[in-house]
Amino acid sequence: MITVEVDDLRVFGRHGVHEEERERGQDFLFDVELEVGERGTSDQIEDAVDYVEVARVVQAVSDGQQFKLLEALASAVADELERRFAPQRVRVRVRKPEVRPAGLEGTVAATVTRP
Repeated sequence: MITVEVDDLRVFGRHGVHEEERERGQDFLFDVELEVGERGTSDQIEDAVDYVEVARVVQAVSDGQQFKLLEALASAVADELERRFAPQRVRVRVRKPEVRPAGLEGTVAATVTRP
């Protein structure tokens, strides 16, 4: 089983519950895993899942709509990755590195896994 991974993909977005978050925007960090069977063992890019295209899909979904919740953003990215690449399994984790929950050190995130 091959897993294509893109980690710490930094995408600027205008997502968040608070209006000011959506107005000023902020960076979001995406970790993506796609289980793709044996695609890519031929050593031909056309047989593989191209991680450049994976990154472009993540950015397109983030740029295409404002989301209030990380869960909804992660779900939309997972849906589009499933549609585009038909992986056996997809996992999308989205983090907001600038948020301090309750004023404390830490990072907030939401993760979606399918199936």
